[in-house]
Amino acid sequence: MAPLSSTIEEQKLSAFELGPDPALLLDRDGALVAANEAAEALFGQGLALLSRGRLHTALPTGSPLLILLGRCSDEAGVVRERGLRVDVIGRPPFVADGSATPLGGGGVLLSLAVRAASPAAERAVDGLQSVGGLGRMLAHEIKNPLAGIRGAAQLLKAGLGAADMPLAQLIVDETERIRRLVDRMEVFAEAASPHRRAVNIHKILDRVRALAANGVADGLTIREAYDPSLPPALADEDQLIQVFLNLMKNAAEAAHARGDGVGEISIATAFRHGMRLRNGPDGGIHATPLEVRITDNGPGVPAQLRDHLFEPFITSKNHGAGIGLALVAKLVAGHGGLVDFESESGRTVFRVLLPIAAEAALEGAR
Repeated sequence: MAPLSSTIEEQKLSAFELGPDPALLLDRDGALVAANEAAEALFGQGLALLSRGRLHTALPTGSPLLILLGRCSDEAGVVRERGLRVDVIGRPPFVADGSATPLGGGGVLLSLAVRAASPAAERAVDGLQSVGGLGRMLAHEIKNPLAGIRGAAQLLKAGLGAADMPLAQLIVDETERIRRLVDRMEVFAEAASPHRRAVNIHKILDRVRALAANGVADGLTIREAYDPSLPPALADEDQLIQVFLNLMKNAAEAAHARGDGVGEISIATAFRHGMRLRNGPDGGIHATPLEVRITDNGPGVPAQLRDHLFEPFITSKNHGAGIGLALVAKLVAGHGGLVDFESESGRTVFRVLLPIAAEAALEGAR
């Protein structure tokens, strides 16, 4: 990346490099001069595309970001705009609050505070608010058969050998988890809030993998690429199990749809330095550096569904209810995190960003 112009004041340079929000420095012609660490984490490989020419070459015609920059130039002052949809070629869209600040020599400092993964994810959070009654109804209908399943599994354990015992215990454990979820069916209502604590994300993913391998993902290859140095996540364990089970179920169904016997799912984790979102129940800026990616090699998300994928009752399945991904979006948003996806034929990736437990200590120290 080219060096910063010497005409920029030292204070602005420091704010640019150390600021928690993604920031881009553009010259008078709209070419990208520099990006801070948060911007590099946000745009990833898409940043290379931005750096090869003027910003408008990597953004679609009529992009709200280009309009924001145009206003900054016309008004020769700081311009702020909320809820901008950002589409960079080759990257999933997201929504952010934007600020454009004119600098000496005709340059512009562009800052972004990410709010959600996409307009569809934001609409999903709002949409699920309207189905609170559905959650309460489901809670009532699920409890009776759930008790029967748990009782039957406990009876089966008595006659099983050591090799089959873990599967029976898995049924018992899962029915108990579902009971807890049913008791808190308000995840479909306005007042839902996660009971967050420090949790081991890999322990959660291992459990989800075991459930999937013995169910929806039976017959598929499942690969893991874990970062063993990850710190604990700040999360509700039951809710995260629900999130990743839903994503694994979708990935498994897509991989099975190949019909050629080579369906595959991968689960990967990573630490993304500098990733921060303006999100969560308090509307503040939170670090969300913990990334989980679930990838399948299925046919991809139909193009007509991609802008609405996280909305309630949107589905391409003949017998699907269209609630799974909407619930994922709501639960992740409740954690102050982000969920997005990118899809093409033969490859679909769902990405979840979450806060780490250290964030709680930082908040308490402020």
